[in-house]
Amino acid sequence: MDATARNGAGTGRRRQDEVYRAGVYGRRPRVPTVHTALAAAARRRLTDRALGYVAGGAGGEATVRADRAAFDRWQVVPRVLRDVSSRDTSVELFGRRLPAPLLLGPVGALELVHREADLAVARAAAATGVPMVFSNQASVPLETTAAAMGDAPRWMQLYWSTSDELVESLLHRAERAGCEAVVVTLDTTMLGWRPRDLDLGHLPFALGKGIAQYTSDPVFRRLVEERVATAAPQGRQPLPTPAAVRALVGMAKAWPGSLADNLRSPLPRAAVETFLAIYSRPSITWDDLAWLRSRTSLPLVLKGVLHPDDARRAVDAGVDGLVVSTHGGRQVDRSIGALDALPDVVAAVGDRVPVLLDSGVRSGADVLVATALGARACLLGRSYVYGLGLAGEPGVRQVVEDVVGEFDLTLGLTGHTAVDQLTPEVLRRA
Repeated sequence: MDATARNGAGTGRRRQDEVYRAGVYGRRPRVPTVHTALAAAARRRLTDRALGYVAGGAGGEATVRADRAAFDRWQVVPRVLRDVSSRDTSVELFGRRLPAPLLLGPVGALELVHREADLAVARAAAATGVPMVFSNQASVPLETTAAAMGDAPRWMQLYWSTSDELVESLLHRAERAGCEAVVVTLDTTMLGWRPRDLDLGHLPFALGKGIAQYTSDPVFRRLVEERVATAAPQGRQPLPTPAAVRALVGMAKAWPGSLADNLRSPLPRAAVETFLAIYSRPSITWDDLAWLRSRTSLPLVLKGVLHPDDARRAVDAGVDGLVVSTHGGRQVDRSIGALDALPDVVAAVGDRVPVLLDSGVRSGADVLVATALGARACLLGRSYVYGLGLAGEPGVRQVVEDVVGEFDLTLGLTGHTAVDQLTPEVLRRA
């Protein structure tokens, strides 16, 4: 056995080595390596509006706390005297081998956090090989973000708009942009009661932030133009406010000509009003899934499933995967924690489709607990957004490398060498 094998070289050891070698020369990590310190640093850096949007939850934020409490109810039982010098943290999802059971979950309006927004996240994801799920509420059009990723894996989130034509257009754009799955978010057919945003009177989309997927879409642009043409003769469409004009200047790049040529026209305000009118569709039911399935060949992954009966019905309807999620606690206050819901959902579907976990994931140790309980992979959210706010692309990359590195070390230190060795037997109830 050579020295590299004896030392247990892997992503975790490499990350440690990088940090400690830099420390010899007085250089510290760009962002804190533990989530509590990361969040505290972000609170000092981000604006009240950005922090309220990213960190806030629904109601009294009981579900945000429940997502974390669910992890605290599990403890790992390490095993010793096993050869863990060589470890494989990779998993397969929809025919793609991923370096770790981790994806970057969709987070909207990232321009609130950093000027490079989704582009910085995309570059960091590509550099680490971890898939990025493009947000439906992105600040950068998906085509631009995809181009920044090269051949790196990406998925697309979909909010089901009231316009089926727009939904179909977004699906086709995702296919052309090389997305490998569509994550249909089901828990946001209406916006949850979010006091942090409400107390600030702040909805980023009402200021034109986080709607780049729409303003870059030909169907949406046509809907806006129809709105302007209908309202203008009757004098009902007001000129945009100066604040709205400033917020919407960036849309000119995604929508050449119309906005750039005359920012004092009714068009920018009409774009926002059109978005607000068609953003989500509370009337969708199980019967609608067949229509969606017929409109794309990409794997369909339903996000927001918490009840095992819903999980069974989704698989029977032909979906390709599930994400157990509370939307980071942002939609329903006093909901069951996502990790608490995971075992029943996994038991309900068995091996028929992969089950992923979103909400409450903060560390590599969290990823290990979730995979031991049956998750094929986890989606990371707030942590990488805080890294973005503190240090841009390098901050996102470091957060991802830290989570993957900790997962690798925890895998080995508990006596395991591959993800498929993780089962509930690895855990005990606290």
